[in-house]
Amino acid sequence: MYKLIALDMDRTLLRDDKSLSEKTIHAVRKARERGIRVVIASGRPTKGIRNYLEALGLVSEEDYVISYNGALVQNVKTGEIISKNVLLGKDVHVIYELSKKLGLHIHAFSKEHGLITPRDNPYTQIESIVNGFPIKEMDFSKVSMDDEIIKMAIAEEEEILTNAIKCIPEELSQRYTMVRSMPRSLEILSPNSNKGRGVEALAKHLGIKREEVICVGDAENDMHMIEFAGLGVAMGNATDSLKRIADYVSKSNEEDGVAHVIEKFALK
Repeated sequence: MYKLIALDMDRTLLRDDKSLSEKTIHAVRKARERGIRVVIASGRPTKGIRNYLEALGLVSEEDYVISYNGALVQNVKTGEIISKNVLLGKDVHVIYELSKKLGLHIHAFSKEHGLITPRDNPYTQIESIVNGFPIKEMDFSKVSMDDEIIKMAIAEEEEILTNAIKCIPEELSQRYTMVRSMPRSLEILSPNSNKGRGVEALAKHLGIKREEVICVGDAENDMHMIEFAGLGVAMGNATDSLKRIADYVSKSNEEDGVAHVIEKFALK
C-alpha cells in the first residue's frame, strides 16, 4: 500500500494554464481521506505554492510541502522545518561570474533580501509574477558572504541556454546541484539538494518506507525523486529522458494524468 504521493506542480499537477482540474482536486482529497500523505514537490518557493495547497485542502498540521526543488521541506501549517539545505553569498559570487562569462541572466532567492537580480530581466519578472515576490535589483558582488541563498537560477532562451550549459566547467557542475526545471532556466542548489533528497527526508520523518512512495513529474528536475520512489511516474507530457527511467507513464497534465495515477495505484 502506498502511503506518500509526491507531486511536481507545473506541467504535472497543473494544466498548461496553471489551473487545477476538478478531477485532480477530487482525487487528491480522496487520497487524503484514505490516510495517504499527498505533498507538492516543486521548484517554486513555498509562497508560490500556497494557493494550490489551499485549493487541494493540504494545509493542516499533517501536511507538508517540498519547495525550491527539495532544498526546503516544511510543515504547511506550523512552518516547522524538516530539512533545509542552502547556499551562501560566496556561492552567488561564483555563479554570478559564471553567468557573466556565459552571457546569461541570473537571479537568486536570498533570506535577507528576497528575490534578487543584478539587472531586471524578463525571466526574473516571470519568477516574480508566478511566485508573488517583488524584485530587488542589487549588485551581486556586494551580497554578503554568509547570506543564506536557498536557490539561484541562470536563464536565457532555450537554445542559447542549452549551448551555454555545455560550457559550464565540470568542477562547478560537480560542486552544485544543477537542474533544468524549465527549458529557459537552469537552477543551482546546494549539492545536498534535489527533489529526491527532499522526498527521502520527509518519508524518513514520517516513518514511510521507500517502496511506499509514489513520485510523479514531467521534467529533468524531477529525475531524482522518480528514481527514489517505489513507483516513479512520468507524465504523458514528460521529457523522453524522464519517461525512460520511470516505472510508469501516465496521461498528460491536460488529461488529468495525476488523477489517473492516484485512482489507478492509490485508490483501487
